[in-house]
Amino acid sequence: MSTFIENQNWRYATKKFDATKKVDERDIETLKEAIQLSASSYGLQPYKVFFIENPEVRAQLQPAAWGQTQIVDASHLIVFASINKLDEAYIDAFIQNTASTRNLQVSDLEGYATFMKGAILNLPEEKMATWTAKQTYIALGNLLAAAAELKIDATPMEGFEPEKFNDILGFNEKGLNATLVVPIGYRHEEDALQHAAKVRKSAAELFEII
Repeated sequence: MSTFIENQNWRYATKKFDATKKVDERDIETLKEAIQLSASSYGLQPYKVFFIENPEVRAQLQPAAWGQTQIVDASHLIVFASINKLDEAYIDAFIQNTASTRNLQVSDLEGYATFMKGAILNLPEEKMATWTAKQTYIALGNLLAAAAELKIDATPMEGFEPEKFNDILGFNEKGLNATLVVPIGYRHEEDALQHAAKVRKSAAELFEII
């Protein structure tokens, strides 16, 4: 069995974190890089990622996450926030970054820019918000895999009230929407779930070749 698969078997959605243990800053930087390197549609990364360290802010967020203790006990709290509406300036900035990174002229990418603008900017507002929110889940996958490699526990959570998170974190003014919450840290020795067998569909149930 590969180390990667072993680490995926090791990880689980931790319910009780050891509040006395903190993730090393070097590992935090590795997790940030893993998120930064995640795939996204067109490479646009239409989201921002917030590392919430302030204990007072996390205490405010806990009631909006159904009182779950991971919010305050984990070493760090990561909040993925999708951008509600992309505009022409956002795509132009991406094209400029691409040209600079790849030593190209902006004019070399004019056709790609026009294609993206036609495909994205004409989306109805609700569909665009749904599309950008989906992109955060791709980044989440990279985060979970990288955390497992570092033996850092991570618990992806949809059990929270986005509207309240948006209010507390000032996302509305920034055109953002909280889509995912991920406490990270180290499992408490009293968390019984760490000893439970992982429940997944069998390969025969899950996979099908056409």
